[in-house]
Amino acid sequence: MPFRFPSRFYPIIDTLGEPGRSYVDLAAAVLAAGVPLLQLRVKQEPTRRHVELARAVNALAQRHGARLIINDRADIAALVDAAGVHLGQDDLPVAAARQILGAGKIIGYSTHTVAQAEAAAGDAVADYIGFGPLYLTTSKHRPDPVQGLAGLRQVRARVSLPIVAIGGITADTMADVLAAGADAVAMIGAITRADDVIGTVRALSRAVGGQGTKTAL
Repeated sequence: MPFRFPSRFYPIIDTLGEPGRSYVDLAAAVLAAGVPLLQLRVKQEPTRRHVELARAVNALAQRHGARLIINDRADIAALVDAAGVHLGQDDLPVAAARQILGAGKIIGYSTHTVAQAEAAAGDAVADYIGFGPLYLTTSKHRPDPVQGLAGLRQVRARVSLPIVAIGGITADTMADVLAAGADAVAMIGAITRADDVIGTVRALSRAVGGQGTKTAL
């Protein structure tokens, strides 16, 4: 069966170096809010610690009946038996990740231009693509150029894979992003910096229609 996002809201767990934040606590709060799919994004930890965090978060996800995607590391996703991996342009090739994970796992792939999105769709290996940044973002040290809603519309017109939009998206812009063709919206900062993570995630999920998802074109 082709992959479909189980919710239009796709939370990404990353402490972003914020004092007092932990990956496991953030994941626990997001899962308590009822999300069915989340991603763990660990950029600044050694591999041993990364594995420990992935195991802990995956155990929480399974307890809540949710699925966990590991950012960047197909080897760690396989080791902890996560639901899948999300790869960037400089990570392991998608075809190699598929060899590691097998046919039953989810593979997402970040794209930042229309050409990259078309190439990913043409390879027919990834289950969904990420596209962005849609807006200015502070979640990356060296972000790619902003693509905007116009870029997203171009990709939607040319690619049939499910698309999750990312990069600077807020509660005020989510509706515009979905209307431009995204199947889901991903957020990091709005979650990490929230005073009430559970309440914020619940509100964002409700704002995009709860557990529903657009049908891929």
